[in-house]
Amino acid sequence: MAMEKLALWEKLAGEESLPTWESIPDFGLYMDQVVTLLEQYLAFLPDRGERIITSSAINNYVRLKIMPAPVKRKYYRVHLAYLLMILPMKQSISIADIPRILPPGTDEEAVRAVYEDYAHQFHKTAEFFNRQVTGVLRDLEAGGSGVSRLALESVLISSFARILAEQLIPLAEGEA
Repeated sequence: MAMEKLALWEKLAGEESLPTWESIPDFGLYMDQVVTLLEQYLAFLPDRGERIITSSAINNYVRLKIMPAPVKRKYYRVHLAYLLMILPMKQSISIADIPRILPPGTDEEAVRAVYEDYAHQFHKTAEFFNRQVTGVLRDLEAGGSGVSRLALESVLISSFARILAEQLIPLAEGEA
């Protein structure tokens, strides 16, 4: 069972990445289309018995000014890029901290630059974790154990990363 789950993670982490800027649709999508598309793009996020994204959550992000408002009830590439960054980040930091490191804007070139950097960092981090999982899989296939070690490492990395993020977010605000 553990090997199956690790193999699935290895597959997801190895194959899944965020879409390129150019491949994000730039024609007006209605809310239900946005939710469906994001569920496909972000299928790697953990299923905790609730939907990855809901229309009410998107409305809250707009209301809280975490992302720009739709244009005549339609969402475009800029909106989707924000959501593709917000949803994975909210797995680790508070929703209130997101605009502190991801200031909302509608200038397409500025959003593109932020999104492309985010997607690049996302890919590099996924590769790192994929290497960790691959090592544990090899160890398990050789008759060893390592699932507990990987779980512990993952918890510690998550803890240290959250602490570091909380220290860096105020500094990142000054860069914006």
